[in-house]
Amino acid sequence: MLDPRRKKCSVETTLDVIGGKWKGVIIYHLLSGTKRFNELRRIYPQVTHHTLTLQLRDLEREGIIKRKSYNQVPPKVEYSLTEFGKTLEPIILLMKEWGDQYDERVNQSHQMEFNVDEQLDS
Repeated sequence: MLDPRRKKCSVETTLDVIGGKWKGVIIYHLLSGTKRFNELRRIYPQVTHHTLTLQLRDLEREGIIKRKSYNQVPPKVEYSLTEFGKTLEPIILLMKEWGDQYDERVNQSHQMEFNVDEQLDS
């Protein structure tokens, strides 16, 4: 957990908890329900086993997700959002919406550049 004695900006606190390349993505995919470790790996195969494990542990330590382990062979572990973790839903969905808008803006900009280059070549 974060050191509660150090006063800092609340945005910094939020980014300390959900920042990093994969934490927001993990939370986003857990919004739709419980996922097993390998399901999360299939969603983003470029994340290494080690990195995903560390990110999940961090989120669990912060009380954002819960890990349920079943005593069976092969081992079965499921991850889901805690009630507190579910409070991140509006933030994560706004981040997704902003990312969609940004991607659209960048694509339009690239398309305009492409059209200008095409006109210059003509």
